Formats: sequence, structure tokens, C-alpha cells
Amino acid sequence: MAKWPYNTSTWGNLREAKLRASPVCEPCRRRGQIVRANTVDHVRSIARGGHPFPPLSGLMSMCSSCHSVKTAAVDRKGGTGVAFKGTDVTGLPVDPMHPFYGGGDTPSKDEQLKAPDRPGSRISTKFRRRP
Repeated sequence: MAKWPYNTSTWGNLREAKLRASPVCEPCRRRGQIVRANTVDHVRSIARGGHPFPPLSGLMSMCSSCHSVKTAAVDRKGGTGVAFKGTDVTGLPVDPMHPFYGGGDTPSKDEQLKAPDRPGSRISTKFRRRP
């Protein structure tokens, strides 16, 4: 089997089953919006060890916009680590892997870039005392 399963009939059937079961974009729904899903995404990407054909609970129905943001933020090198921006109606982060909830697979930028390494941070800047 190829590394990427997206051109197989097994993936096509799984994708259609997920979109029938969850026709609304899941991140948008958490924000209180109703947007039709047209993309199915692996909750845990194949590149990060996810199964190519997981159960429906291992997949997420998404709109193209949310899928693009998630891919850039989590699945690509140099991403922010927060897949879904915004909060739900209670004010909590929409992304279940947000550092607020303990993170999971999503790295925090604070772990990647320590304060002394940040250009212009107070810790990396030495101030002289005036006489």
C-alpha cells in the first residue's frame, strides 16, 4: 500500500461515510457556526503515526478553510501548533489540543522558543543602571 491512501477506494468510501455521519465542519460548529464540510482530515496525521484508515472517530469533517489552517498550523514544519483559532460560546479554545487543555500532540510555541532566545525580550536584553 502507498504511504498516502487518498487515491484508494477504501479512503473514498471512508471519506464518504464520515461526511454522511458528520456533514457540518466540526471546528466551525464549535464556534457556533454552521458550515458544510467538504474535507475529511485525520485527527492524528499519517505523518505523525496515525492510521491511514482509522475508525470514523479518528477522522474530522471540515470545511476547506479550517482544513488549510489546521494543516499549516500542525502538520507542516514551523506551524503555530494551534490548529483551530477562536473560542466556543463559553469562551474556551475551540482546539481540543490547545495548550490550555494540556496540549496533547500540539507543541506550544513557548516550548519551541524560550524567552532568552526571543529577540528583544527583557530577559535577553541587558540594561545598564543610570548613575
